[in-house]
Amino acid sequence: MEQETTNASSYSASNIQVLEGLEAVRKRPAMYIGDISEKGLHHLVYEVVDNSIDESLAGYCTHIEVTINEDNSITVQDNGRGIPVDMHEKEHKSALEVVMTVLHAGGKFDKGSYKVSGGLHGVGVSCVNGLSTRMKSQVFRDGKIYQQEYACGKPLYDVKVVGETDKRGTRQQFWPDASIFTTTVYKYDILANRMRELAYLNAGLTITLMDMRKDVNEAAGFEDIRKDVFHSEGGLKDFVKYIDSSRTHLFNDVIYLNTEKQNIPIEVAIMYNTSYSENIHSYVNNINTIEGGTHLTGFRAALTRVLKKYAEDTKVLEKLEKLTKENMTKDIELAELKRIKNVENIDVTLSEEQEKRMRLLKTSIRDLNLSRRALNTLVDYDIQHKNMKTLGDIATRTVKEIRSIYNLGYHTYIELSDVIEHYGLCWNIDIDYFILTGNVNVKIKEG
Repeated sequence: MEQETTNASSYSASNIQVLEGLEAVRKRPAMYIGDISEKGLHHLVYEVVDNSIDESLAGYCTHIEVTINEDNSITVQDNGRGIPVDMHEKEHKSALEVVMTVLHAGGKFDKGSYKVSGGLHGVGVSCVNGLSTRMKSQVFRDGKIYQQEYACGKPLYDVKVVGETDKRGTRQQFWPDASIFTTTVYKYDILANRMRELAYLNAGLTITLMDMRKDVNEAAGFEDIRKDVFHSEGGLKDFVKYIDSSRTHLFNDVIYLNTEKQNIPIEVAIMYNTSYSENIHSYVNNINTIEGGTHLTGFRAALTRVLKKYAEDTKVLEKLEKLTKENMTKDIELAELKRIKNVENIDVTLSEEQEKRMRLLKTSIRDLNLSRRALNTLVDYDIQHKNMKTLGDIATRTVKEIRSIYNLGYHTYIELSDVIEHYGLCWNIDIDYFILTGNVNVKIKEG
């Protein structure tokens, strides 16, 4: 026991480890790709594809092929310029080897190489290499095929010419390390969603996704090879139509803006619908900024200011206020006439539609197709505080009340917002009034 204490307290230079090459990535993979589960596994593909996307943004790449091979390895090939293979002056080895094996090495630090890019840290493809048991890089440049292979991030041989070609671009194939990841089985639908998104965000770019795993495809109801080709000439306009396709639009035209400010390209697409909640997707260099950012805050403020000024100048607000007061008066009089006190004890004869609304509100939270996390959060709340058993119990809450529920994160809030919107509801509804009229946008205050 005394010996163990002495060893623990003797902190010296011998305890300081210097990790070389990609060893740091293998020691702490989650620091670089987020986690080592299914999400991190698919992130490896995104890192490689992002390099090809950057070539597209630079104007050199028009087609990217992503393939899930039979052995569950991944192949990504593009028709861009290809990673440079000439000798790196500082490292004294091929630029391809530098990019693949050295952290914080890449063309994004040179302002002249890429005007816009999705990766700025220079760790993407080298991380993929470090977290793979094997990786093969092929570069098609100057009529030749250059190749180098790696094992756990270490090159097996120097970059060499293995053939001739009339192609250009880069081909990467990697085998994720099963000793690092909790799963090494790729899911086609997850990759398809991201590839579709990237195709919409990069108008004119074609992304082909193929799954060569016959057993997996047959189990999913597909014959032999599963394949999708993602391409959009409309780009962001088509993307907005796609994600908003389930809603009722106020008009079918997309409000579209494509401009440049201070050498920064800006692209915005908007569609207005009849729902009460907004559905916002914001991106910077193809990266989804889930929490928003100054770019979204600034645009939202500017849009609000412009619309407000227009409404004031055209006196639309005055007309709307008058109309709203008239409608509210009629609705309140009707509500008072019916004298509905609560959902459980309705003393009037309900129509078929009113009964349908009441049944809707009584839908159990367990029947709402919620994620496991969202359902568990609501169940835990009901156990402690009661009154969280039905769809109506959710919809009667204010946004503040919902967001204050313990362990209910932002993504769960968005999920619940989508659920109540799906059923034609909104936050903080008056149950009695909704059952009576089907209207959710007026709150009756009972005396």
